[in-house]
This record gives sequence, structure tokens and C-alpha cells, in this order.
Amino acid sequence: MTAERPLAPWDLPAGHPGVAFLTGATPFFALAPDPRFSYCLYVPTDHTPDGPPLPLVVTVHGTRRRAETLRDAFAGFAERLGCVVLSPLFPAGITGPNDVDSYKLLSPAGFRPDEVLLHMVDEVAARWHVRTDRFHLHGFSGGGQFAHRFAYLHPGRLASLSVGAPGRVTLLDPTAHWWRGTADMAEQFGTDADPAALRGLPVQLVIGEQDTDAGELAPDGDGTAPAGSHRIDRINALRANWREHGIDTRLDIVPGTGHRHVEVLPVVQEFLEAHVSASPRPRAPEVTRP
Repeated sequence: MTAERPLAPWDLPAGHPGVAFLTGATPFFALAPDPRFSYCLYVPTDHTPDGPPLPLVVTVHGTRRRAETLRDAFAGFAERLGCVVLSPLFPAGITGPNDVDSYKLLSPAGFRPDEVLLHMVDEVAARWHVRTDRFHLHGFSGGGQFAHRFAYLHPGRLASLSVGAPGRVTLLDPTAHWWRGTADMAEQFGTDADPAALRGLPVQLVIGEQDTDAGELAPDGDGTAPAGSHRIDRINALRANWREHGIDTRLDIVPGTGHRHVEVLPVVQEFLEAHVSASPRPRAPEVTRP
């Protein structure tokens, strides 16, 4: 039996109602290899198969899983810059009835969230005219945890990285085990940490000035807080750790707000705009002529 090919917007005749579901704000699509996971997109309404492929921006939700709301917050950004926005959904309860954190920690117990995202990116490339060899990644809170850990595993897939207010951070530390450090990355994931691969990557760390409520943080389990007692301490610890390894970061502390994603998004989008606009296009293959 032949697998059904995903339809692109230009496969449908002008005026077909299906075009409206494949451009603008899309429905959620189940991930074909594992329908426990899904994703939605914002695709510019004038999207065509002509010209260079559009840049891809991936926005990862926090613990409350408001993927659609996050996607919608990037709609104007996508139309203005001519990029596609992908918002994955990692449901709670995947590894057990009380699981809310496995996607953040890239836990290899049961599934690999990083590989789930890469499958989503492949599916997007099969339907839309999008550049997917490198993409821009942003996450806030739980999504910020996911984003910086994904960067450790797949630095070569990123065009820029925006890490917002992670509640727990993984430091480049060969003496501490995952998720606090990177001592057993090869054992857990089949790859070692490579700080050199992150040097030169545009990186934003972003947090609200008043994001200091330690009561909002999940307990670490062993009572330790190696990177500080609240999110500002922890994002500063991550920045200092990366600086020690030659990784430059831009730190944006947004005045007058606490742990509020919507209130830091203007600064996030300002950072992403500079790098989405400057995204290099893949080179056309050289043609050898006699």
C-alpha cells in the first residue's frame, strides 16, 4: 500500500477551502511516526513553491502547553518577515500519569523529545517550501529548558537560539550527570557535549526583571539548587558557564515583568527578526557545463 502524500497549498486549485487550512494558522497535525505528538503552524498567506525556501522558526511551549496561543503570537511576525512558524505540542502524561516535565529534560525514558521535533521538521519540509537544515529555536520556561538542551544535542541544526527563563538549567559540566550536567550525555543520547559547535551561534537569554519567585519552581528532588534559588540566578549561571566555554550570549532582562511569556515576546521577536532576516539561503547546486 502506497503512503498518502501530504498535500501542499499549491496542490489545490485557487479558491479551494483546503488552502485556508494549509496557510495562515493551521490545524494541529498528528506526527505520523508517533501520533501522541502534534504540531501547528503559521504559514504566510502568500506562500508559494517559488524562490528560496522560507526560514523556519520553532517556538516551544511551557508547562501549560499553550502551543496554539504561542503560534498565534507569532502570526504577524511570520507574515511580516516571510517565515514559517512551527509550534510543537508535547502533551503531559507521556511517560506516566503525573509526567509534566519529560519533554523539558529530553528524558530518554520512553521517548526522545529532540527527535520528535526533528520528525516534525521533516514533515513540515514535505508539505511546505521551508528551509529545514537549520532553523531558529525559541522556548520560554519549560520551553526554555527544552531549547538549551536541544542545542547541546543538535547544535548544527540551529540558525539562532532564544532561551527564555528556564526553571532548571543544564550546565556544560563533565562532573555532573544529566540533567544538571553533561557527564553522561554520550551514554544517554549517543553524543557528547561540544561547546565549540555552539560558538558563533546567535544566542539570546531572556527573562523578566521580577522573575524571582522561587515558589514557582519545581523541586529538584534531592533538595539541591546548584545553579541558584530562582530563575534569574539560574539564567545567569547558564550564561557564566557558557562564557567559560567561549559561547557568547545576549542577555535581555525585561523591566517591569515577572514570569510572563507574553511580556518578553517583543524582545524575543526583535532578536529573532535580526537573524531570520539575515538567514543565509542554501546555495543552488553548481551546474557543470562542457
